[in-house]
Amino acid sequence: MKRNNKNSGKPTGNRTNNKFKKPSSARKMEKKGPSFDEKRGGRIKKEIRKSSEVLDDDFNPSNESFEREDRIEGRNPVFEAIKSGRPINKLYVEKGTQDQFLLRIIAMVREKNIPIQYLERHKLDSMSQTRVHQGVILEVAAQEYVEVDDILAKAEERGEPPFIVVLDGITDTNNLGSIIRSAECAGAHGIIIPKRRSATLNATVAKVSAGALEYMPVARVGNLVQTLRSLKNQGLWIIGSDMDGKNNYYETNLKGPCALIVGSEGEGMSRLVKNECDLIVRIPMKGNINSLNAGVAAALIMFEISKQRDKA
Repeated sequence: MKRNNKNSGKPTGNRTNNKFKKPSSARKMEKKGPSFDEKRGGRIKKEIRKSSEVLDDDFNPSNESFEREDRIEGRNPVFEAIKSGRPINKLYVEKGTQDQFLLRIIAMVREKNIPIQYLERHKLDSMSQTRVHQGVILEVAAQEYVEVDDILAKAEERGEPPFIVVLDGITDTNNLGSIIRSAECAGAHGIIIPKRRSATLNATVAKVSAGALEYMPVARVGNLVQTLRSLKNQGLWIIGSDMDGKNNYYETNLKGPCALIVGSEGEGMSRLVKNECDLIVRIPMKGNINSLNAGVAAALIMFEISKQRDKA
């Protein structure tokens, strides 16, 4: 698949192999946590509505997995888990806390650019398995996340054009696990998910993936649009899947280096992500309903990409 230069309208071949720049989310945050010499009870003056920190009004239990093996509860266990470098999905902490030890934990998590969610005490109580959470619960990942350039390096090691799956708004853990399983079987080199509004690598995902998570690298980024632009600079085609696409997926040339975007079942791809697509393909529907399960839709297109690559 050749790249058309939008300025000239002439084929220019694959994109140039400029060095991939990590998305800004992969850089360490410059702002450090609060000083721990502040007097107990002193208020910390900082924003809590950052890209990785949300209040409890964004809390949706239906999108969270509260299995015991995914979580660590209590101040000391959480502190030691963070200190040890374990892969982490999210920190849940009591809203408005002035406990200095919890503030120290928050600062440590911020330095690692890990999402934080502030919840009322009763919501933490409902999540807790031990009932002694002490105002803090840590959700750990079933597998360590990688960087986007680790995925590109995997493709290079295999001597294959990159084949990446990008998930935009997939919040159901069963869908994420299913997509990971299909991606591994279809020969994809890795998966990219956003840090916000996405399912994470928890025990349910690991179980549904049926072991594929052990072989499929997953990167988590803060800015999906910026990441897609960086992939374009690396020569990848950005292929969106949407019911409004002009071409059927099996009638489209999908052989080149590509990033396939799969949106949520309800809303599909976000507008900004859709704007970054080089082409959008659709799955034709003949029944009475007009959409497929996200995991099924992703699998159909992934295996079409795999089939076309085998024939290339």
